[in-house]
Amino acid sequence: MEVEEHRNIAIRAALKAGEILKEHRGKVKSIGYKDEVNLVTEVDRISEEAILQIIKENFTDHAILTEESEEFIPESKKSKSIYRWVIDPLDGTTNYAHDFPMYCVSIALEKNGEIILGVVYNPNLDELFVAEKGKGAFLSKGSYNTEDKHRISVSQTTELSQSLLATGFPYDIRRSKIDNLDHFANFYKKAQAVRRGGSAALDLCYLAIGRFDGFWELKLSPWDTAAGILIVKEAGGKVTDFSGGPFNIHLREILASNGRIHQQMMEVLKLSL
Repeated sequence: MEVEEHRNIAIRAALKAGEILKEHRGKVKSIGYKDEVNLVTEVDRISEEAILQIIKENFTDHAILTEESEEFIPESKKSKSIYRWVIDPLDGTTNYAHDFPMYCVSIALEKNGEIILGVVYNPNLDELFVAEKGKGAFLSKGSYNTEDKHRISVSQTTELSQSLLATGFPYDIRRSKIDNLDHFANFYKKAQAVRRGGSAALDLCYLAIGRFDGFWELKLSPWDTAAGILIVKEAGGKVTDFSGGPFNIHLREILASNGRIHQQMMEVLKLSL
């Protein structure tokens, strides 16, 4: 019942944030810059405030890590809370600012440092992705309790040459030599095609449902991947670092796939070492 309560609150918060994104779509009034290309809008903050209000009023002793605010540690906790929410109120801000419909809300819950719940909501297609550790990954339209909720799984593709991949580029691409362009070029010559959508959380969900076969990226933050990696794993996929080692949300490189092309993707990533 405890996990069910967490799930229901996370879904409620994601759907509320999604409503805000739909309401403000095409009406962004304020755009700020964290650096040359990393945007933030007033809608990021409005969405975050709505999520935080719902979570804090239901779980007063939980810690919270979110993109637009400092990490919240409840004053009532003399030691670290066993629960921590990891939130991206608008993954794909640049897309949103340009009214390009590739963005989402991402909410994950950790228990003792392990992700046990992942919720990603795509308001443009009204797609709600939900995964609980050990219980599989599911897609529904808007509400998790609707009749069209169904279990999702990764693709069956076994050859990299027949695979559709996804990736992204780091915000410091203008300054850093580690910019993912070398990997991008190598994969484009080996895979069927590569897409760059601009929302890592959605890329991972699309991998989980079989729209993509593989995904890799550099320099992501915890809120970019926390929910998505659980959804991928519960859909039967594999998530590691570039060399096949264990992945956690604080690593700066991620390789995710349907599992069948994972080794082939690792071999391509080695080409730029």
